[in-house]
Amino acid sequence: MSRLELLLAVALLVLPLAWSARAAAEADAVADSEAVLVEETLRVVGQRRAYLGDFAPLETPQAAQVIDAIAMDRAGVRALDEALDLSASVARQNNFGGLWNSFAIRGFVGDENLPSGYLVNGFNAGRGFSGARDLSGIERVEVLKGPRAALFGRGEPGGTINLVTKRPTGESGGSIRVSGDSFDTYRGDLDVSSGLIDDRLAARFVGFVEEGDSFRDTVEVARHGMSPSVLWRLDEVTTVLYELEYAEQEVPFDRGVLAIDGELGRIPEDRFLGEPGDGPIEAGVLGHQLEFRRDLGDDWDLLVGFGYRQTSLTGFSTEAELSESRQRLPSDGRTLTRQRRFRDYDAEYLVGRIELGGAFELGGVEHRILFGADRDEFENDQFFQRYRAPGLASDPTLEESYVIDVLAPVYGQFPLPETTPLTDRLETIGSTGVYVQDQIMLSERLQVRFGARYDAFEQDLDDRLAALNRTQSDDRFTPQVGAVFALREDVALYANHARGFRANTGADAAGDQFDPNESRSTEVGLKFESAGGLAGTVSAFFVEQSNILTFDPLNPFFLIDAGRAESRGLELDLGGRIAGVDLALSWAWVDAEVSEDVLDPNFGLVVEAGDRLLNIPEHTLSLQVARDLAIADRPVTVGGGVLYVDDRLGEVGRDFTLPDYLLLRAFLAFEPVAGLQLRAEIDNLADETYYTNSFSSLWIQPGMPRRVRIAADWRF
Repeated sequence: MSRLELLLAVALLVLPLAWSARAAAEADAVADSEAVLVEETLRVVGQRRAYLGDFAPLETPQAAQVIDAIAMDRAGVRALDEALDLSASVARQNNFGGLWNSFAIRGFVGDENLPSGYLVNGFNAGRGFSGARDLSGIERVEVLKGPRAALFGRGEPGGTINLVTKRPTGESGGSIRVSGDSFDTYRGDLDVSSGLIDDRLAARFVGFVEEGDSFRDTVEVARHGMSPSVLWRLDEVTTVLYELEYAEQEVPFDRGVLAIDGELGRIPEDRFLGEPGDGPIEAGVLGHQLEFRRDLGDDWDLLVGFGYRQTSLTGFSTEAELSESRQRLPSDGRTLTRQRRFRDYDAEYLVGRIELGGAFELGGVEHRILFGADRDEFENDQFFQRYRAPGLASDPTLEESYVIDVLAPVYGQFPLPETTPLTDRLETIGSTGVYVQDQIMLSERLQVRFGARYDAFEQDLDDRLAALNRTQSDDRFTPQVGAVFALREDVALYANHARGFRANTGADAAGDQFDPNESRSTEVGLKFESAGGLAGTVSAFFVEQSNILTFDPLNPFFLIDAGRAESRGLELDLGGRIAGVDLALSWAWVDAEVSEDVLDPNFGLVVEAGDRLLNIPEHTLSLQVARDLAIADRPVTVGGGVLYVDDRLGEVGRDFTLPDYLLLRAFLAFEPVAGLQLRAEIDNLADETYYTNSFSSLWIQPGMPRRVRIAADWRF
């Protein structure tokens, strides 16, 4: 879709919404009570969420952190990685040159063949190649800690990220925001909601456009997208909701900076080591979600949902060569051997589910139960080409090594080399699951939860380049048990134990498929809520998993099985208002390590028991504060934040560490007239040099230097 077509689509969607908003406002004067009644019905029908049921936080025997729209706005969050920085339990991982989201929860990352998995309104949606996730259409980010496989199925052992979208509310209004920053990046956001249409329909449109430079030399970005939605009330107890997701991105593939002789900081943080002549990588997504909900009466309701998502990623990249037998850099500390790659990736994801939830009494004991079934089908089509320099033993020329001087780069010094096919494969994973969860109130203070799920999956790998086809199938039973004990009405103790599994995608260097990832987790904690609005969770956890995959640094396009690993830790999440100050605090101590020696026989890579897991800090702290004031009787909000990330292992099987860092942030928001807010934000206030994650000492992502951003937000 061209930008002209996008603008026309926006106009066609916004004009009817604006007209319906005006009509709804006029109708409110005539039939206000009726409209309010219907609005309440629309909201009530849409309250219960898939897989989670209707439980208050103090009734849920697991830790969860909610990052809502207000918290994200005050933290200046625009992308998923930025939002997850507000949760100390989440650590950034290798982000594939800036082209996808990758994160670890409680020390464990997901399938490193793919972007980290996340949910959108309960639908599996993270896998695929749509680029880094923008949050323009997201109402809140939920960090659901601990394994959820007893319900979700293919979840990660450390936890699950669920994105809750902005949906129609039945209220007319909207907002327009424009912003620009000191890197000459400019952005526009639009959010328009209709009033009720014929007492049955409500609609919402959210869209964004972003273009400009970045703090990286020669790296320019262009993104745009939209997420319209329509809610249709069929009758008093039935609704249908449709949501569309569309986005396109053009971003150069950027592996970041490198360490020379293991030393960071020898080249500036803005130095680009690829080739601008490669052009940008193009990534896009077109997705659909459809939900049917019906209130069956007597505390029972039915949910039926479908999701379909197409993603693609195409383009060339130039990246540092990781093989020691080909790399010139150690010889003189400035001449970097590089590879050139071409990727053409496509993925399709189809999800369907049905869930029945309700409550009943049996023998004087209250039960709240969920029954459900779902089907996932994921098709991953990858075509990959590469140019790789000859080994140093053959005495290649500088052109054959495709070098660049990292201390004084000259782009375009050599013709762009031709790439040849390395991978051409289609992988299909299908999974069918059935699940049940029963939460039993044994007394006014004690509730216990039992959950169980059965999954059967099949995996087909068609290696078209080698003319080989491999298939495997398996099934798993994943139980979960938990308990909540109310010490008083605002304080509760909880505990849970669960097992989980996830199919590992891809193949190793020999072309063999991997066994499924398996995990066990135990968690205990305390939750509390105060009358003043302060709420928090203190938790301790232990997770162990087997059949873990990690990148092979000596053959970076492939993975190896790192065997077993374990993670233990403590967490504190605290949010609310104290003495007129809004506060959000998240702290985590995570000790994650390999629990058995692993030897890769193909390359001689040794990972020893006790080695830390890649990119996992031991301590992380996020603190955000804000205070509402008034100047000349006009609203003013001031605030800021602190983010501390401990040092991390920077390369598997090597003694290379990324240093810790401390980031400061400040913002000021002023409303000169009703409905118009002006904002100024400063990120990385002290202009600290830092590194967010790495794949090896030659692929390191630098953090953003000091950035000033101003914005104007008009609400109507």
